[in-house]
Parts: sequence; structure tokens; C-alpha cells
Amino acid sequence: MFDGYDSCSEDTSSSSSSEESEEEVAPLPANLPIIKNNGQVYTYPDGKSGMATCEMCGMVGVRDAFYSKTKRFCSVSCSRSYSSNSKKASILARLQVTGKPPTKKAKVLQKQPLVAKLAAYAQYQATLQNQAKTKAVSVEGFSWGNYINSNSFIAAPVACFKHAPMGTCWGDISENVRIEVPNTDCSLPTKVFWIAGIIKLAGYNALLRYEGFENDSSLDFWCNICGSDIHPVGWCAASGKPLVPPRTVQHKYTNWKAFLVKRLTGAKTLPPDFSQKVSESMQYPFKPCMRVEVVDKRHLCRTRVAVVESVIGGRLRLVYEESEDRTDDFWCHMHSPLIHHIGWSRSIGHRFKRSDITKKQDGHFDTPPHLFAKVKEVDQSGEWFKEGMKLEAIDPLNLSTICVATIRKVLADGFLMIGIDGSEAADGSDWFCYHATSPSIFPVGFCEINMIELTPPRGYTKLPFKWFDYLRETGSIAAPVKLFNKDVPNHGFRVGMKLEAVDLMEPRLICVATVTRIIHRLLRIHFDGWEEEYDQWVDCESPDLYPVGWCQLTGYQLQPPASQSSRENQSASSKQKKKAKSQQYKGHKKKRKMPVGKKPVSLSSLPMTGGVRRSFSGDEELTPPPYRTLPAQTALEAFPPPSTSREFRPSLKTVTTSQLKEELLDGEDYSFLQGASDQESNGSATFYIKQEP
Repeated sequence: MFDGYDSCSEDTSSSSSSEESEEEVAPLPANLPIIKNNGQVYTYPDGKSGMATCEMCGMVGVRDAFYSKTKRFCSVSCSRSYSSNSKKASILARLQVTGKPPTKKAKVLQKQPLVAKLAAYAQYQATLQNQAKTKAVSVEGFSWGNYINSNSFIAAPVACFKHAPMGTCWGDISENVRIEVPNTDCSLPTKVFWIAGIIKLAGYNALLRYEGFENDSSLDFWCNICGSDIHPVGWCAASGKPLVPPRTVQHKYTNWKAFLVKRLTGAKTLPPDFSQKVSESMQYPFKPCMRVEVVDKRHLCRTRVAVVESVIGGRLRLVYEESEDRTDDFWCHMHSPLIHHIGWSRSIGHRFKRSDITKKQDGHFDTPPHLFAKVKEVDQSGEWFKEGMKLEAIDPLNLSTICVATIRKVLADGFLMIGIDGSEAADGSDWFCYHATSPSIFPVGFCEINMIELTPPRGYTKLPFKWFDYLRETGSIAAPVKLFNKDVPNHGFRVGMKLEAVDLMEPRLICVATVTRIIHRLLRIHFDGWEEEYDQWVDCESPDLYPVGWCQLTGYQLQPPASQSSRENQSASSKQKKKAKSQQYKGHKKKRKMPVGKKPVSLSSLPMTGGVRRSFSGDEELTPPPYRTLPAQTALEAFPPPSTSREFRPSLKTVTTSQLKEELLDGEDYSFLQGASDQESNGSATFYIKQEP
């Protein structure tokens, strides 16, 4: 009965079955299956997340009813018996790998009483319901794996993002690296593992293929390498977990042990401390209730005090201190140049909005200054920027444009207040602050040399725009070229690479994006599915760029590519807003993207974009961990993990077959208006940016 599940097992007596059936339970809705465990009644709403399997007896039940914090065992007796049965578990693992029928000794993982079968049936039914729901909303769903496979896209490597988890210690994870992953092609009630090889990498995500499938891609699957179920080869043996070949290929080999010895000799795997490295790289110094100074999103010329509300993957949700309902917020990364320690504005002479709150609220405390991004020290005593000098700058209110700009005020420590020519407010409320080393400001002529369209001042009629004529007409001088940042790191980005990027016009949104152009260290970011007017110029070291899979890793919501219908609706809405606009010009504001499944944010949430370049080189650079060659002994036999004192060299060692056997015996076309090329190199021969030796 129960669609293939027996009503009782060989280990359950008829009397116990009758006792189970005679218990009266209050009726519940059909979509909430009943699961009885330890004499209590639980409901199982989603068919997966609430279940657990006892690692001792194999019993399946509701996770909340299991024993201990780890929920690994169904009872105290199973927990205490686990260690004494480790030998049996080891024997079972070997039997399963060799493909021979399990014996009575393997019964420790075979026992499945009636309650477990009822739970398994409930899980089966709920899974079917979830699959039906998934098919119904598949149009709205998004999968990086399917998106990359169907279009043959390439993702930017994790090493390009020094601020992201594992960005400085990703090492040489590449194709053909072997790992141990859960075996989903298996009928056992417990979670078992098998070895898989990386077929393709896309950021944190990897396309995997189980060992034994060779050229068969029918069961290939994508997963996040930094996930909790991904382990180096040898982890199962060290942890007492069974290695079980997939059911589809179990018949192909009679001696899986010999097969793995041959396949794994000389192969690469993850370092033994990989999961620890992932965990450490996801620890963030910023905590809730910390106070910071952050740009006022309604008046870019000043800063305000805000409090850290939450931290997700290093991104901070800041709530302005005067917000009573805590809805007046601002999102940015903890390394963003838009946030500073308390007292920063006064120290450099920046405008600051004083809070009406006379004293700090209980529990709030000032963030230590050393946690903020450090800026490069500059010498302002010699030739330096002066008020009235002209330059080119990325417009923080329209990040797809580089505009004619003027230095309005010179602050301390190398900071500058800049205004966009022809669009400044009379009171200077739309001036914005960039550091002298910012990659968002450029010398006069930068756009012309690099064939980028320069946005002239609003109302300027002598087109095409010529800097020589404009400087003469305004009686201005250009800022000296030597004062600008000329550093161009070997960032690794290439045109066409996919990534996840913050929409800096709506900084709480992170979207599927593509690098469409590279000018030295400047990247043109296009949001997939949207028009080019939404593009953004971003620095290659911007903390608002992330590898593919970052949102999945950190639990942040990813905005998928926009569909045509949503774009048309958004365009129509934007046109209506334009008609209702007042004549006062407040910058080249562009349309907003509508977040998937969320209401649009007010236009007042416009942020500046990154000004200060954060350096991730020098003493902050970490040496990537070497990736060890698989030891001669596979997970078929127990072998101790490498000692922490062992030295791993960057070069990969190869283990010979004789060594392997010996150890086994010992241990059981995107174009711009002026025709710019898509493939600009990091080092250019222009007078402005040149790769220095």
C-alpha cells in the first residue's frame, strides 16, 4: 500500500502495527501530512525542510523531535550506540562501494519502521506538490546554471572580487577538481555521498558530474562550491560517512574500489580546511547597532548619522538615526566609500546634518575607525587641485554617463566636492564628494581618447563639445593630469563575463549583469534584460560587484533578468513621471528598475557611487591556499586528515599508482557611439592611464 511502500517491515510486529493504527489523531488539512514520532504528532508542511534521518537506525522523522542540537539521532539510545556501531558503518560503506548485496551487518542503516515509511510517503507526496508548484512558476524562477548553459556564458572568476568571500584565497579551483557531494541518485533513506568532478565553473557555482558517468551528462548538476555539503575527497572516510555509487551506473563496475583508485590517482581536490576558510571569510566586523556617518541620499552634499540595522554578506542596511519607524534606510557594502566613522565630516570639513537626537540610544555605539576602508595618503602641499578646475566625472545620479564637472571645494585629506556643470542646484545641495584618488574622476580629454561619449553641460549648444573651446569660454583651467589615479590592477575581467551587481540607483537590489566594456580599470556593467540607459560605469575593485552565486551563498535576493513585459510597463510608468516633472533640474536621473516581487523604492533613495578606491593589494593580500593532490588513499578506507602543521606548496604533487596501492594496503557586438572597441586592455598607451612597471 501507500504507492509502493509496504505497510510494515520485517522488523515490526503485527501487534505494534495495530497499536500504531489504533491511535486517534485529530484530523488535519490534506496538504499537511501527519507524522508520528516518539508518541507526538507533528505536521510536515513543505516535504523537505522539516525532516531528519537518524544516523544510527535510519529512522525518518520531524527534525524538531530529534535528539540533541545537531538533530542527528532520533533518541538518546541511538546517540550513545553510534560510536559503538562505527565499525559496522565502516563495513557497510565498503560493501556499498563494492556493489555487493548488503548483509545483516549492514542492518544498522537499513532498518526502517512503519513510522519512517509513513514519513517517507509524506515526503514523497509533498515533493510531488512542490514540483508541481515549481513548474507553475518556472517562468518567474531563475537559475544561474540553466542561464549559463543555455547561452554558453562565461562568469567572472571569484578571484576578481577581493572583497567577496574567498576572493583572496580562491586559489586554483578549476575544472577536473574532485569533491565529495551528496548522492541524489540513490534510494537509501540516509544521506550518502559520492565523488564528482567539476565540469565547468561559474563564480561560486560549479557544474558537476558523478564519477562513473564518463561522457554521460544526463545527471550533471550545478551546486555552490562553498555550500555546506561540499567536501574534499577523504572527508567521508574521516567522518564515517558512506560512499555509495549512483544507482544509474552502479551496474557498470563490479570493483568500484579499483575504479576510484585509477580515477583519483594524481587528481586535485579542495584543501582540507576549505570549509573553515569559507566560514572565516564570511565573518564581518560590522555588527547591528553600530553608528556610522553615511551620505544623505536626499542631499548628496552632506552626511548623516545612521545605525547598522543588519549585515548580509558584508552589505549593511543602515537606518538613519532620526527615522522613527526605521524605514528610512540606505544599503551599501561595509567597504563602501560612502560610509565613515563618527566625526569624519568634521575632521575634513565636509557638510554634516546634525541629528535631533541629543544622545545615543541605548545599545548604540560608534563604529571603531579602523573598520572603514582606508584611503591613499596624498600630499596637498605642492601642486594640487584647486576650486574651479575642470575635469570629467561619473555622474552619481546617472551612472551610465561621464560628464563635464568642476571642483567646487577642496577638503582635507585629499577629498574634493564636485559638481556637474549645467545641472547644479543653486545651494550646491547636489555636489558630491570624491577622493583625489577616486577611479570615478578623470582628466580633461579622457573620454575623447578612449572613445566614450562625454555628456556636455545641460543647455550647452556648441556641439560637438570641444574641451578647448569650453575652457576658453568659461575662463577655466583643466586639473593637471598627474594628480589623477593612474593605477590599473590586473583585475581579470573580460568583456562578456557574467556577475551579480548592485543597482546603485536602487542599492538594495542586486541583479544579473554583464561586463560589456573595459577601459583600463573602468567597467561598463549592463543589467541583463534592461536597456543600455540603465548601464553603470563601475570600478573594477568596486565592493558592489559580486561573483555568480554570491546571493545564493549569503541568502540575499537576486533580481533575475527583466522580461519584456516588465520593461514595457516600467518604461510607460517612467514616461508618465517625466511629464509630471517640475522644471527644476536635479541631475540626470534615470528610470528605476522594478524589483521582482517588490514595490518600487522612492526616487529619494539615490546614492552616490564609489569614490574612494579600496586597495586589496600589498599587506592586505592573502596568499591563496594550495590545492593538494588527492592522497593515495581514497574515502573507501579510513585515513586521517593532513596535519595542520603540514606545509602545502603551490605546486601540485602527483601520487603514483604504486603509492596509492601501498597506502591502501596499509590502512584499510557591443559598440559605442564613437565606435569604441570591446576589448580594451588594462595597459593603454594613452597619456592618462598607463600600466606602470
